[in-house]
Amino acid sequence: MGMLSGMMGAQTMLLTEGHIFELSPQLISDVIIQGIAIFILFFFLTKVLFEPVQKILHNRTEKIRTDIDTAKQDREDAAALKAEYDEKLKAINKEKEEILEQARKKAKKREEQIVAEANAEADRLIARANQEIELEKSKVSDDMRKEIVRVATAMAAKIIEQQIDESKQDALIEDTLKEMGGSTWLSR
Repeated sequence: MGMLSGMMGAQTMLLTEGHIFELSPQLISDVIIQGIAIFILFFFLTKVLFEPVQKILHNRTEKIRTDIDTAKQDREDAAALKAEYDEKLKAINKEKEEILEQARKKAKKREEQIVAEANAEADRLIARANQEIELEKSKVSDDMRKEIVRVATAMAAKIIEQQIDESKQDALIEDTLKEMGGSTWLSR
């Protein structure tokens, strides 16, 4: 009971002075004014500080997102360019091989042509040399026959000495040549 009477006494004291929790009307009005000032300050800071900062952060976020999208697009473009470059490189290598193959074929064909021309020229030279050899053989043979005929005629002339006239001498030469196997030197 002592406690109850002490509490009652405090309550009566609070109520008797006209203040709630011993708060004065001045204190309550100061608290309300400070609350309004804090609300105005919060509203002002929101408009002046927080919204621009949020706007900057939002812009920065959008810029980063745009940069990421651009980087992805650039990477895709680079991959496409690389693939195109690889295809062109393959085409160039294929074209290079075709050109080299054509050059090899042309070189082989030209080599065969040169060899054929050289063989033909060699055959012509050999044929010409054989022809010249045959002509020389024929000429030497004719010259030898002429010389043999002259020697024979000179010997016969010495033996017969004046008994054979010119027509008999030509007939004798003709017979001798026929016996030797040819009369080509007379036809020339």
